[in-house]
Amino acid sequence: MSDEPVNDSDLSHIAISVLIVDDDEPHAQAVAESLRRVNCDCTIANSGKKGAAAIEEDNFDIIITDLKMDEVDGLDILRKAKEELPDAEVIVLTAHSSIPSVVTAMQGGAYTYLTKPLDILELRNAVEKASTRVRLLRRNAALSRRLDEKFGFEGVIGNSPAMHRVIDQLKNLAPTDTTVLILGESGTGKELVARALHQNSPRKSKPFVPLNISALPESILESELFGHEQGAFTGAAAKRIGKFEYANGGTLFLDEVGEMPTDTQIKLLRVLEDRKITRVGSNEEKSINVRLVAATNADLKQSMEDGSFRRDLYYRISVVTIFLPPLRDRREDIPLLLEHFLKEFSKLHRKEAQGFSRSARQVLMSFDWPGNIRQLRNVVEGMLALDTDGLLDVDDLPMELAELAGQTVDSMDGSSGSDLLIGRPLTEVEKYYISRSLELTGGRREEAAKMLGIGERTLYRKIKEYDLK
Repeated sequence: MSDEPVNDSDLSHIAISVLIVDDDEPHAQAVAESLRRVNCDCTIANSGKKGAAAIEEDNFDIIITDLKMDEVDGLDILRKAKEELPDAEVIVLTAHSSIPSVVTAMQGGAYTYLTKPLDILELRNAVEKASTRVRLLRRNAALSRRLDEKFGFEGVIGNSPAMHRVIDQLKNLAPTDTTVLILGESGTGKELVARALHQNSPRKSKPFVPLNISALPESILESELFGHEQGAFTGAAAKRIGKFEYANGGTLFLDEVGEMPTDTQIKLLRVLEDRKITRVGSNEEKSINVRLVAATNADLKQSMEDGSFRRDLYYRISVVTIFLPPLRDRREDIPLLLEHFLKEFSKLHRKEAQGFSRSARQVLMSFDWPGNIRQLRNVVEGMLALDTDGLLDVDDLPMELAELAGQTVDSMDGSSGSDLLIGRPLTEVEKYYISRSLELTGGRREEAAKMLGIGERTLYRKIKEYDLK
């Protein structure tokens, strides 16, 4: 390797992860040392076989591989990288003037090739250029995620089958003016879904107007919905525009519609059918163009049976019904929500935390969340506010969850299923804990791997090895 002096300027403030695959270990060490001085996080594999295993185990931004190696050569490493890490860049090293092999490598997707003995400046320049492309991909991906979070259906966070169905429904409904009824327990995110529906519709440039029916006394509800004229009733000192008029051209979201009084239900039904409103105290009809999205946590079918909710209105507002499952029925979405809320509150309160401890995650995954997403969101904000060491741990949990943390530890140390594994082969113990972690995370491999402290690819191989479903 050439010994020419080179300026040790950083490639970036963010370290690039580099895998060096070379059966000439002193050469690999020299390459690693050179790159570490310019902020590269280097891992060495001193054979092609070990390099392939490393690619299966971990993520790398750049892979530098010798072309000629026994058993598994550089072309094998290139193919493996493109299969496992398609966004990584591969730089091929060769001491031979084997043009056909170099051509094959370039055709196979190698970023570039370098000849031995290596020139340090040439090596670093190649790595810097490759890293620039990697960072560009990162920035584009991050920008895409931010846009999705702000404007897209990805703001409706969830990777569970139930939430995939919800997002599919939203994508189909967004271009239409169909009236939608959203059902779900309190705190499941009904208004968020309604906003996503509006934001992805042709009406997105017009107002989204939310109104919680249960928060208003019956005496002023009609005025809030339809508006009133000056002097229409005692206290009506000035004309007021109602929510329907204010939402004209946009979307009106009526939350807790099941709490609406029967008299108001009749007037709402007429407005939906005629697309006209009449302010309280006026005889003049006004045409309106509003999409209605309603929501409730009540059992409207039971309300129809007892006569508190009109059947004709129910059928009018439930042209399409979206059901939001409670958080306890989609625990596999909790990790995504945890990361989302931590990011949100870290920015809001200008306070950073590296994440959640394994013990805290286990408690958060095990809790039943009667208040659903709203409760989880509040817990994350409280944990971040209380945190003093940069890691959200069980000592940052609110009291009711801290008690659950104690129960979790007791069950792990007591006569639970783990006791039955004492004296059993390690493979059975490993299989048991992998199975339990997958069960706890709802089959989400990434989160299960974090809980187990292993790489996701390692977990994937163990799942296949133990034939876990």
